[in-house]
Amino acid sequence: MWQLEQTTNPTQAGTVEFLAELNKYPGYFEAGLLHTGRAPGRLDLMGGIADYSGSLVLELPLEVATFVAVQAVAEPVFEIFSPGIAANGDEELVRWPLSELVELASGKTESPDNDLRKRPGQGWASYPAGVWALLQKAYGFPVDRGVRLLVYSGVPAGKGVSSSAALEVATLQALAGLYGLEISGKEAALLCQQAENTIVGAPCGVMDQVTVACGQADHLLALRCQPAELEGNIQIPAQLAVWGLDSGIRHAVSGADYSSVRIGAFMGYRIIAGLAGLTAKLMPDRTVRVEDPRWQGYLANLTPAEWENYYQAQVPGQLSGQDFLEKWGGTTDKITRLDPARIYEVRQATAHPIYENHRVHLFRALLSTESTSRPLQEERFRLLGELMYQSHQSYSRCGLGSAGTDRLVELVRAAGPEAGLFGAKITGGGSGGTVAVLGRREAAEAIRQIADSYAAETAYSPQILSRSSAGAMESGSLRLTFIS
Repeated sequence: MWQLEQTTNPTQAGTVEFLAELNKYPGYFEAGLLHTGRAPGRLDLMGGIADYSGSLVLELPLEVATFVAVQAVAEPVFEIFSPGIAANGDEELVRWPLSELVELASGKTESPDNDLRKRPGQGWASYPAGVWALLQKAYGFPVDRGVRLLVYSGVPAGKGVSSSAALEVATLQALAGLYGLEISGKEAALLCQQAENTIVGAPCGVMDQVTVACGQADHLLALRCQPAELEGNIQIPAQLAVWGLDSGIRHAVSGADYSSVRIGAFMGYRIIAGLAGLTAKLMPDRTVRVEDPRWQGYLANLTPAEWENYYQAQVPGQLSGQDFLEKWGGTTDKITRLDPARIYEVRQATAHPIYENHRVHLFRALLSTESTSRPLQEERFRLLGELMYQSHQSYSRCGLGSAGTDRLVELVRAAGPEAGLFGAKITGGGSGGTVAVLGRREAAEAIRQIADSYAAETAYSPQILSRSSAGAMESGSLRLTFIS
């Protein structure tokens, strides 16, 4: 059976469950040594979809985590096994030739047959396969021998808590151990984001990967996404706690709603750059390069006052892709592509990251303020909650709400400070997924009652996410040996 080496830290959350799952399949790996990576899910407390516009975000690494074990094999294939994933309609075992992954990472193939994400039942494997492909491209290790991986995940998929980022970072950590690579947390996060953007084809920002790689237990990671500037970890005040409530509505960052809002935001930035007289140049890849000494290329660097005074009235509420391209040429976003035939909501998608960045900075300042007076402390907590409610409403105005997440937020608001609950908002990419809730530490029973009320109304019992753990870089990797 597989067991931890003596030098391995056995206290990582989920390790016991991972070993139990691994030992259900003793013949999958050959006897010897396994390198294993672990990465937690994350709860987006503030910032969310403003990350791709350069906002400050505040993220909490969760206790639930993904583990990936890896071993080298003689055949030049990428083989990955995820027990239980068939319950989602996916294939548990996927095998791809390494040559195909190398070709994908090179960008030389445009064949639909090589679109990993679209292969029925196999799309989930494109996340770890993309990480292997970009690692190989960056470090040039030999491709004459392949890899065999096993995935065990406690991070709920499609719930807006970064199951994909956890899978990517855990895979990278395991592969780094196998190949003897020293990779920093930030470097790992950026490579995993690139894999999701370019190999998987999902236009995510960077906050998920950075949080699951670099987060600290019971702290909010403060990340300024320009592109990934770590601004420290903020300890959650002892009086407060954060919960996640799963709405039961599946979320996908690659979905059309998320993509269209992202495109709308970049359209808005391009229009503002033009109105401000900034120099722009159409590039060969049909994106636009803007010389921007004022906002450094990030929409979130506009202040709400600048937006309202100079640009809000001039940015159209809606605009077709064709009309935009004819006047402005393209956007600065290298990840998404406009559909000329589509009508985009531009003004609200542009406004959201401007106001959200302001809200997140206020949230951090309030969270870090000391208050000895109970009335002042109570006022501060209520203000934190109000910022969360404002963020939730802004998501909805962007078209990223859902009936389930709206109802959970309504239930939190109805319970209110009298029950020890101050605020709630949809998380991550929106359009379903999980709601983050801020309240007093002793309000766990109120959270349970809200979950019970939601279950009675919808026949879906929300999973409650309530504990935190270290990110991948702090928790370190595991080495396992086989004992017969």
